[in-house]
Amino acid sequence: MAAKRSTLMTIVKGLIFAGIVGLIALIVAVAVAMAYLPSYGTLTQRSDLGQMIRVRAANGAVLVSLGPSFGKWLPYDRIPLEMRAAMIAVEDKRFRSHIGVDPIGIARSIKVRAETGHWRQGGSTITQQLARNIFLTNSRTFGRKVKEVILALAIERKFSKDQILELYLNRVYFGGGAYGIDAASRRFFGHDAGRMSLGEAAIVAGLVKAPSNYSPSADAKAARGRSSVVLKAMVDNGFITPSAAAAVDPAAIVIQHASKENSVRYFTDWALPQLDTLIDQSGDPIDVWTTLDPRMQSAADLAIAKNAPAGAQGALVAIDRDGAVRAMVGGRDYVDSIYNRATQSVRQPGSAFKLFVYLAALESGMKPTDMVVDEPVTIDGWSPRNSSRTNLGPVSLREAFSRSINTISAKIGSQVGFGTIADMARRFGISSPISTYPAMVLGSSEVRVIDMARAFAAVGNKGVAVAPYAIRKVVTADGRLLYQREGDEERVLVAPWVAAEMTDLLQSAVLSGTGRAAQIGRPVAGKTGTTTSNKDGWFIGFSSGLTTAVWMGRDDARPIAGLQGGTAPARAFHDFMAVAVANRPVEQFDTQVPLPDWQLNPDEEYVGDSNYDTNGMAPLVDENGMPIETGPGADPMSGQGPRINPDGTGDPAQEPDQQQDPTRYPQRPQPQRPPDPRLAPPSQPPEPRPLTL
Repeated sequence: MAAKRSTLMTIVKGLIFAGIVGLIALIVAVAVAMAYLPSYGTLTQRSDLGQMIRVRAANGAVLVSLGPSFGKWLPYDRIPLEMRAAMIAVEDKRFRSHIGVDPIGIARSIKVRAETGHWRQGGSTITQQLARNIFLTNSRTFGRKVKEVILALAIERKFSKDQILELYLNRVYFGGGAYGIDAASRRFFGHDAGRMSLGEAAIVAGLVKAPSNYSPSADAKAARGRSSVVLKAMVDNGFITPSAAAAVDPAAIVIQHASKENSVRYFTDWALPQLDTLIDQSGDPIDVWTTLDPRMQSAADLAIAKNAPAGAQGALVAIDRDGAVRAMVGGRDYVDSIYNRATQSVRQPGSAFKLFVYLAALESGMKPTDMVVDEPVTIDGWSPRNSSRTNLGPVSLREAFSRSINTISAKIGSQVGFGTIADMARRFGISSPISTYPAMVLGSSEVRVIDMARAFAAVGNKGVAVAPYAIRKVVTADGRLLYQREGDEERVLVAPWVAAEMTDLLQSAVLSGTGRAAQIGRPVAGKTGTTTSNKDGWFIGFSSGLTTAVWMGRDDARPIAGLQGGTAPARAFHDFMAVAVANRPVEQFDTQVPLPDWQLNPDEEYVGDSNYDTNGMAPLVDENGMPIETGPGADPMSGQGPRINPDGTGDPAQEPDQQQDPTRYPQRPQPQRPPDPRLAPPSQPPEPRPLTL
């Protein structure tokens, strides 16, 4: 018996000793923690919560707020009494009496653990939650819980109860990106926390337990139901009377829903990564002022939603003459798919790629009025066909472009070189790989929508490069300027007269060719594009200084019945541009730019046939774009304009590459060339032919 008593005393002494050692260790740990705790002033900065980024439109309106959202910091005496009482009642009713941890709450939590086999929330005090939110993670481990207790005890020793509650209410996360009661009040109710009602305070206090589940913007019914629990707790703890609680009608509380951020997110997802190259990394809240025009963005949304065929996606990019991106739609619904088809997707452009074919032709010396022959042609085993399955014979270059005649594009590629056309596309900003096989002239290489918009914009900018950009300036919350965009250095891509002649061709395609559905009652220049089996439809054009590219198709590249560039994409362009340029002055295209001397003054020895190809097309030029030996004669301007298409059928589809040999380039035969129509134009123009594309 004595031995048992001795053993028991030894155990008791051991426990007492361990307890004393543990207490000493706890005191030391708390003292150390107190020494390393930041000051009260430091904790009010909230920089540790992450960076807040507000993205603003061109007019200053907030498009989207990313990262944590902070309201004003409210000192304790400015926090509504209802808010303080609601938070204490629902989260820590013994807040004013405990030392940082609540033994009763801990005992209750242990009991629940024993009964259910799971740890449940309920044992953490407001002080513990503050310690966890600032210094720890939400992992449920024993080690994290010990650290939380030590920090809570240290916080209670270093700060007063009022300071702790102030820190908590200004830092705790309430969902919807809102940190602190002022941000939550502004986010969910549209006003500052100083005007918060009892019912609103009950809703906000109820969010802490599960911000996602009870978020008013996500589930207003659940948030209102949770507020009833908070009101009951306030009554039970004597903070309010039963009559005051009964007077609150949660259903009558107006909850402010987040503004629509659907398609805008395509733009912000593309724009914000550019910050890495514009400003130094910082955790300070910033405002990013962008180029996006909300009115144009709404019109772009509507144009794609209204015109994209069922089951198809749509993308749209609108670029101003200085490169400012005014609207961007990367798909029909950002919530369903965040994949940005305007900047990430690469698709075949079909005949829209002929922009680069004809730019190369014009730069080599051809004129819009030059006559070329639409006839069957075979290039290195590849025989392109026109979508009409017919050939028209002699036509002007303007008519060939307007009708999007494939055989003429193939002839141009054979003459100027497919590598030359690929170089032209790269010069104008096409960043995806470009094939140099013959079929490339019909748009077989995949491109990005924004790159095509950039290329057409450069033509509209008289041959000067246009670099798309999204960010105008970046400022901190206190107004300090971090970045201000300056204009790009002017970079000329082609001579002004080449751009003017290309604009002439593009305008003809809209006035009388495949793009007539894009007419908006003012000058428009543009081009349609349709790929094999109607898998992709494009329209890209410009008017009044704004360039817009529209693409439609399926993500899986399956055919879409009836999809052609001249149908749904051209109509979407029309619907968007009619709104986008409505407040801009009407601008006529300058297509009469003076030609260089070597074109205005033909050489008398011009008659040398060796400088011309088999079809009477433009003279050959050297690697600098200058004529070999002799220059072509001045354009007599025959006066033959584009012909009107009476039936309005769509844009030719890109023909598949047939038996291409990538190891060889087509050889230029040298038979007798026909008379050059620029020197001896026909006495009468050819008879008009109906357009059967």
